[in-house]
Amino acid sequence: MTERLSVGEAILGANERLAAVNRETLDRVGVFSLNLMASPGAGKTSLIECTLQALPGSLRVGVIDGDIATSLDADRAAAAGAAAVQVNTGGECHLDAAMIQPALQRLDLPGLDLLIVENVGNLVCPASFALGTHKNVLIASVPEGADKPHKYPGMYRGIDALVLNKIDLLPYVDFDQTFFQKGVEALNPGVITFPLSCRTGEGLQAWLGWIEAEVLTYRQQHPRQTAAPGR
Repeated sequence: MTERLSVGEAILGANERLAAVNRETLDRVGVFSLNLMASPGAGKTSLIECTLQALPGSLRVGVIDGDIATSLDADRAAAAGAAAVQVNTGGECHLDAAMIQPALQRLDLPGLDLLIVENVGNLVCPASFALGTHKNVLIASVPEGADKPHKYPGMYRGIDALVLNKIDLLPYVDFDQTFFQKGVEALNPGVITFPLSCRTGEGLQAWLGWIEAEVLTYRQQHPRQTAAPGR
């Protein structure tokens, strides 16, 4: 009997294997990593800028920015103090593990503690492609509307943390927080959520505290290897 393997299954399987290699690369040098996903305009780059400016100076951060074109986001991350690499996807609506591999090679990974990957703005494709990062974070925003968990379940199921950005607009936008949260809880019960505003700074400390705690836990589980003298 002829065995059938769909093209989609083959592509995703190959991506998973490359993602595992990326994870091994990061673990070898002890770099904790986040994959930030969101729709266009939700505030990924703004959150990265706020995070870079507010994290302790002892925490060394690198950023990989994914976008269809331009280096605008990587330029903003670099201006905020990160070692930044831009990945232009040439029309692809998401990053994948193969795109991340050469970007990792362009960073001084042993000199970093945290790597933030800013995925392409999209609420569909990025959910299907592992990158090798340790945690997946979704940034939703108040102006998008409260129906997004109900309309894009795949994205909300696969995340480790959720940021609800632009809460300073709640008095001015028709956003049903109860409806939004019910959708989130149905798909990802108990997922940690950070309501915040990059513009005002409200709620930012809880997000920063979570990152610092995750980096500390990761360091304890993946202590950096020190080379023997003379090597």
